[in-house]
Amino acid sequence: MRRILFLLPLLWLALALPVQAQQPLGARATVTGAGLTLIERRGRVLVALDISQPVPWRVFTLEDPWRVVVDFSEIDWADTRPPAQIADITRVEEVATGTFRPGWSRLVIALTRPMAVAQAGMETTPGGARVSLRLTDTGAASFAATAGAPASAVFTEAETATLAPAPALTEDRLVVVLDPGHGGIDPGAEREGVRESELMLTFARALRDELRRASAEVEVVLTRDDDVFVPLEERLRIARHAGADVFVSLHADALAEGHASGAAVYTLAEDPTDAASAMLAERHDRADLLAGVDFSEIEDSVALMLMDLARTETAPRSERLADALVEGLFLATGSTYKTPRMHAAFSVLKAPDIPSVLVELGFLSSQVDRDRLTDPDWRARATAGLREALLGWAAEDASLARRLRR
Repeated sequence: MRRILFLLPLLWLALALPVQAQQPLGARATVTGAGLTLIERRGRVLVALDISQPVPWRVFTLEDPWRVVVDFSEIDWADTRPPAQIADITRVEEVATGTFRPGWSRLVIALTRPMAVAQAGMETTPGGARVSLRLTDTGAASFAATAGAPASAVFTEAETATLAPAPALTEDRLVVVLDPGHGGIDPGAEREGVRESELMLTFARALRDELRRASAEVEVVLTRDDDVFVPLEERLRIARHAGADVFVSLHADALAEGHASGAAVYTLAEDPTDAASAMLAERHDRADLLAGVDFSEIEDSVALMLMDLARTETAPRSERLADALVEGLFLATGSTYKTPRMHAAFSVLKAPDIPSVLVELGFLSSQVDRDRLTDPDWRARATAGLREALLGWAAEDASLARRLRR
């Protein structure tokens, strides 16, 4: 067995070329053998990942919250799940795996305390390769001194443009940006083998096709058209780059306890409708942090004032849009939540210049809703209802704008 061992404190590691120049190998590596294992022993956490072949990789740390991030080019995680023994590991809060961007996969280990990457290496094995990490306790100041992502570990403006090319706009064209929630390393809610990220991508593609068939003057852009991770802030940048007239984020939540079913439509408000809405918004934002991305910025007072002014015009339009979507869903499917109009501080709704809503199509924790969401006939009725609602709202919105200009 040939062993390759790297000793840190290097910020990031890679086999072969620097990560900016690396290209994915021809065949994707797969998780093999024991898969992903974590062991806590005498104040240390040992991490091992068995894969089918050596691939370029790197490791770095991020703070607030404390995380260890490992990028690979590229791994098919398939049905890999966090290791079963994670509940017994006091130093690890959560583990996430998945696609981070096309050609690159990511493993994120969320820590309960600061830990340094004392050793990291990849060794060849008879079955392929094994990546091993040894994490040891360290102080918060020491962790912060070495934490940080390489520039290539975050999205750039050029990549955003590649994800969603700007359409050739005309004055009469309606630009609808559909945002399939979650994706890649962030699967969203999961129940009985159904993943929110996959379901919402299927639904978004169907709604896109419905809108395109309805009118040649409708341009539809998806924030993602594959099972990849797109940070919340990037979803808004994609919408702005596309010249969006409207932004619709699509989700299907799951409750940890209690019961709820039916679709609901959210608009932005700092004061949530209820505690469940507040927790849902927090979970959506946490997905960015767990995936290793934090785009939070402190905005100056002038910017905040300008955004507030912009929202005085877009907020009523968003409210009318949400009302129309609720009515469209109800008329088409009859399956809406008992209080279908909700409010919460979803970051993805915070574009001040674009009417924006978040549609929760149902609850994966509800067997009734899971059956509906996985039924092509129900989805066809729902997409038709949303299509009619969107087009009806757009016509009314344009009419109101013309009257205001007189």
